[in-house]
Amino acid sequence: MNHTDDTTDQAGDASAAPVAEIRNLRVEIDGRAIVDAVSLKALPGKVTALVGASGSGKTTTGLALLGEYPPGAHVTGDVRLVGDGLVGYIPQHPATALNPARRISALLTDIARAQVRHLPRARRRTAARARVLRALADAQLPDADTLLRRYPHQLSGGQQQRVVLAQALLLGARVIVADEPTTGQDALTKSRVVDQLAAVAARGIAVVLLSHDLDVVRALADEVIVMREGRIVESGPARHLLLAPRHEWTRELLSGQPAFTETEGATGPGRPILRLRDLTAHHGVTAPVLCVPELDLRAGESLAVVGRSGSGKTTLARCLAGLHRDHDGEILLDDTPLPRSLRDRTRAQLAAVQYVFQDARAAFDEHRPVLHQIARTAIRLRGTTTAAATQEALTTLTGLGLPEDLVRRRPGQLSGGELQRAALARALLARPRVLICDEITSGLDPVTRRGILAILTTLLHDRDDLSLVLITHDLDTAALAHRIAVLDAGELVEQGPAQRVLTAPGHPFTRSLMETTTRLGAGTGA
Repeated sequence: MNHTDDTTDQAGDASAAPVAEIRNLRVEIDGRAIVDAVSLKALPGKVTALVGASGSGKTTTGLALLGEYPPGAHVTGDVRLVGDGLVGYIPQHPATALNPARRISALLTDIARAQVRHLPRARRRTAARARVLRALADAQLPDADTLLRRYPHQLSGGQQQRVVLAQALLLGARVIVADEPTTGQDALTKSRVVDQLAAVAARGIAVVLLSHDLDVVRALADEVIVMREGRIVESGPARHLLLAPRHEWTRELLSGQPAFTETEGATGPGRPILRLRDLTAHHGVTAPVLCVPELDLRAGESLAVVGRSGSGKTTLARCLAGLHRDHDGEILLDDTPLPRSLRDRTRAQLAAVQYVFQDARAAFDEHRPVLHQIARTAIRLRGTTTAAATQEALTTLTGLGLPEDLVRRRPGQLSGGELQRAALARALLARPRVLICDEITSGLDPVTRRGILAILTTLLHDRDDLSLVLITHDLDTAALAHRIAVLDAGELVEQGPAQRVLTAPGHPFTRSLMETTTRLGAGTGA
């Protein structure tokens, strides 16, 4: 395997010469090719998009530009970088790239200091801070003074993503690999990321976009490469490929949302099983980050909580699950107050409210088989025997489309979509009454996402005792719910039946969210 800097390969028009190139890449693990015969060129000022289902090889291909491969991989082919060979990387799950023990100011200033060493010592600190503030502004992160004082866990997923983007911009890379950069972000934030990556490309930087989000691909990409099972099945200029795909798999990826059974209206006058009253959440001694005067969830009902990144959606979900105890007000389950911390909740209360995380991979122990971890839920929360829990886990997993030979493997051997279904199975083994799904489809390709949503729709239909809280930035996903609650800057600004909120929104923020979603769907960005 060759991974080289190439300062001489500038044949032809220099302005069109690639700044990075992959030639005939093949990556094998245990004799199985996870990427095979893949080639691409990253051109200055152009966006090359790799699209495909979970496990298709997009991330493996993108990481090859950084010279990074899975442990034990056998690699053949060439990766060539021009000039200084500097490549920035924005990972799909940004928390993995941010040191949890350091404030955001330290994470960014470390990079900026290296770029001001040529200045007199007395000017370096001011110059480094100016670079940091400019990068934060370019990454669409307002209120820099407050954000710089926070730790990564005190940011939303969208804010973490944009901090990593700021790091890449500070690096001054010739190539930026953006791995699902709009994962978990609302339409307004997504449109700003589209604009930002377009601005990055306009400065002559090559962007390699790994994405399942076809609206973002339509808005950004100059060239599209479609991957399936590690191989390229189709490629070409975006304007041609997206309008007239030739390969059957490309056509399936581009197909619209399925026609789900239309959800009924409110589930009736029965009393709510979960009630929030005067909920106010904080991060330490800061001002409130979430204020919800009143919100109810009824048995058999699905509630979608929508809003831009940083609006308080995940904080609300974590309060419900006992994962964020720094809050005032009451959370009532069957009119009984739930303790703020999960450590103080009974086994029955823990089982009743279950949380499925956005980052399914981080929610599993990488060293233990998936099946054992899922069965453990029934053993710990319901007192089930190991044999019975294992059998129930296998039955549940099979129902979610995961065969036994797959779930006996460790998490690293499953794709993102497979792990998300496994995480859903683990929560279901608790037999919850309230299931909280925090952006669980945001990092998935369209085909896998449609499958997960179909599973949730079926679960809600088949189990009268199950209620669903969908934390989502995606209004198509929210449309599947009975009711929608809209958060903006930590405030509950609107709630009501899904059809009414989506077709006749009453609050200006909700209207702007709808309008931006429509523009992105048309491929016009912000």
